[in-house]
Amino acid sequence: MAGHSKWHNIKHKKKKEDRKRAKLFSKLVKKITVAAREGGGDPEKNSDLDLAIQKAKDANMPKDNIERAIKRGTGDLEGVDYEKIVYEGYAPEGVALYLELMSDNRNRSASEMRHLLSEHGGNLGEDGCVSWMFERKGQLIIDRNEFEIDEDALMLDAIEAGAEDINVKEEEVEILTETSDLQEVRRNMEDKGYKFDSGDLAMIPDNEITLDDPDAARRVLETIEELEDHDDVQDVYANYNIPDEVYEEIEDEI
Repeated sequence: MAGHSKWHNIKHKKKKEDRKRAKLFSKLVKKITVAAREGGGDPEKNSDLDLAIQKAKDANMPKDNIERAIKRGTGDLEGVDYEKIVYEGYAPEGVALYLELMSDNRNRSASEMRHLLSEHGGNLGEDGCVSWMFERKGQLIIDRNEFEIDEDALMLDAIEAGAEDINVKEEEVEILTETSDLQEVRRNMEDKGYKFDSGDLAMIPDNEITLDDPDAARRVLETIEELEDHDDVQDVYANYNIPDEVYEEIEDEI
């Protein structure tokens, strides 16, 4: 269970997805609004907006919600003025955290992130304290429980589509791209019939900390879940790895 796969790093909580759907939509509305404000309302001319809209579609957000978010960003509808914020720090066990937020109050967000991490035995760090451990890449995820694949064919198709790396795992396939190639690779592969569970720009860790101790793994997962549940937090990236046998031991407790 790898920490950098942000759409899957709390996959063990899928039973709670219905409850969290409204919160997810709220976060995606912020992302669309800010992208439209910064780059205009035409996704063909604004790659950030194009990606934000695709994320909303992946989450099955209604078309009307997407259109209203774009109009708020372009000023055609009134809305709150959000800004992008990045925080860096550590979860328990020295796990590096790279947090991307959208907030209308930078001071409040900083205070709440600092308090949350402190409560869990982590801490907020200075800018740049962990970002050097990560590299931004395009990341596409295929859920193997929902889409059958031929591994050999997938490898060839992904490379032909422009992918940089392919990681085939038991439950998912992760396809990595250069950031500028993400949407093109996705569309090339969708033209060949592939279906993706998610696609986004992600911060991929160079190295991971393996959490062999169940208590340590539990503390890290609880910290990350609470971070992801915060209204201002868009994305959480972390450099941990939990072995399957450890995860199976604790999954019913978290």
